[in-house]
Amino acid sequence: MSPDLRSHARRFWNQLPFFAWLVVLWMMLWGQFTWLALLTGIAVAVFVTRVFRLPTAELSGRVDLWHGAVFVVTFLWAVVRGSVVVAWQTIRPGETMSAIIAVPLRTDSDLMMTHTGVATSLIPGSLIVEADRERRILYLHVLGVRDAEDAEAQKRGVLLWEERIVRAVGSRADLAAIAGRGVDREAPREARG
Repeated sequence: MSPDLRSHARRFWNQLPFFAWLVVLWMMLWGQFTWLALLTGIAVAVFVTRVFRLPTAELSGRVDLWHGAVFVVTFLWAVVRGSVVVAWQTIRPGETMSAIIAVPLRTDSDLMMTHTGVATSLIPGSLIVEADRERRILYLHVLGVRDAEDAEAQKRGVLLWEERIVRAVGSRADLAAIAGRGVDREAPREARG
């Protein structure tokens, strides 16, 4: 096999999960799992991957089913709990406090940063307002923050989500990064300048 063909094959296998996700997403958007939805999903996925060429996401190739299950269960619980808390904050009398907090992440992976940002934004009560890719900092708008202690608790929560995601699908380098600094430590790594 020629080096050029090997390069194309490697790129294809790296893009396959993203391509498959685009097809599934297309079918979910139409609410149909039919042959027509599958074929049009493939056509749309080919169009998207050819026209909007993005850099290939480097997947770790490692999936820990136990930690993946722990992540899913705790995530679903956090969504339910967050929904109840936000609903309570909207109906109770008084002022609901909010804050913008900066959370420096411990891993250097764009994929782990993205997963952490998406998971955090999907939990009611917090939303990513900016992601500083260079310094690995997520900026969140968070409801229910009354003081610095609440802000620190929110930061620890985001770092815990990062840790759960890394344990489920992170690379060995990502695992080493979170092992070097636990979420109970006082300060996450300093932002790189």
